[in-house]
Amino acid sequence: MLKGKAFKFGDGISTDHIIPGRYAYLRSNLPELAKHVMEDADPDFSGKVNKGDFIVGGSNFGLGSSREHAPLVIKMAGVSAILAKSVARIFFRNAINLGLPVLICDTDGIADGDELEVDLAKGTVYDKTSGQKLTFGKLPKVMLDILNKGGLVPYIQKYGDFIL
Repeated sequence: MLKGKAFKFGDGISTDHIIPGRYAYLRSNLPELAKHVMEDADPDFSGKVNKGDFIVGGSNFGLGSSREHAPLVIKMAGVSAILAKSVARIFFRNAINLGLPVLICDTDGIADGDELEVDLAKGTVYDKTSGQKLTFGKLPKVMLDILNKGGLVPYIQKYGDFIL
């Protein structure tokens, strides 16, 4: 069970919102780059987010370039999962490969600051603040296993191949 606070963002959050291009020179210093995560969408985000919190987006979250750094610095900032109405395909794949859950659900009823509980295995989001229960498509076992191992590389290191 994942538990944390929702940080709500709107539609069209691009990889440039997640890691502004002006910090590209920090790609070899990920802890420093993570200090600037979501800075162009919320300048104070990295100082407010706590381990276990959630990013809640609208439609087309993660659009733009295919930089793996975008989901990686989100994870490094302590975010336990991203919830959005829709997500750019390459961002989704990069996030899962790095061990960061991305959950597709109707995020309209989630407000900034709401306390959430997410059960990845059951495919449910419980908004403790509003009492609302949401569902997302149940994740395939192999995807849950990849997430539970911390990403694709640790999964392959352990199993050597996909176990379906």
